[in-house]
Amino acid sequence: MGIVAYVVVNFVLFLVTLSVADGIASDHKNVALIGGAVILAAIAFGGGTLLLLLRKPWSRGLGLGLMIGWALLTILTAGLCTGVNPSFYTDGMF
Repeated sequence: MGIVAYVVVNFVLFLVTLSVADGIASDHKNVALIGGAVILAAIAFGGGTLLLLLRKPWSRGLGLGLMIGWALLTILTAGLCTGVNPSFYTDGMF
C-alpha cells in the first residue's frame, strides 16, 4: 500500500515540478528540479520514519512502503521520476 501511495504522490509531484520548472521558474530550472527532488525524498524518508515511529502494524507497512517506493522508482526509472539524475532534465530530454 505504501509503494502505491508513493507512486501516486511521486507522479503528481513530478508533473508539478516539471510545470513549475517550465513556467514560473523557467530561468532557474535547476532550483525547481532540486526542490522537487528534496521534497520527494523528504516525503519518502521523513514521512516513512515518522510512520515507523508510530509502531503500529499499518503505519510500519506504510512507512516502509514509502521508502521502498522511492528506491524502486529511482532504480527502475534511472532517477528520472525522483529527480536523482538531473541530466535527463538539463540535457534536453524534457
